[in-house]
Amino acid sequence: MSIHEDTKAELPQDDMLVALRALSNPHRLAILQWLRDPVSNFEEQKVDATHFGVCVSSIRKRCEISQSTASQFMATLADAGLVQTTRVGQWTYFARNEDAIERLKATLDSAL
Repeated sequence: MSIHEDTKAELPQDDMLVALRALSNPHRLAILQWLRDPVSNFEEQKVDATHFGVCVSSIRKRCEISQSTASQFMATLADAGLVQTTRVGQWTYFARNEDAIERLKATLDSAL
C-alpha cells in the first residue's frame, strides 16, 4: 500500500518513514507549508494556484535554490505522496495532497 491509497487507513511504517524523511529537509518542509496558501506565498501563476498548484520555477524563486534542486525537492515530496502534480501544457504544477497529509498526521497521532 502507498500513501496514495485508501485514505481511511493508517500508513504502513515504511510509508510513514518515507514521508518523514521528505519533511526532514527544512526547504521541503517550508515548501509544504507555503503550499497551504499558494496565492499568498508565491508569485502570480498562469493558472489558478489554488486549483492547479504552483510551478516549480516559482518554488525555486521563493527558496532561492537552483532549478534542479527545486525539481529534486518536489520529486521527493511527490514520491512521498505529500504533493500532487498537474500537467498544464509544458508546465508541471504542485499542490499539497491533503488526504495524504491527513493520513500521515493520523498515523503519527496513533503511533506517538
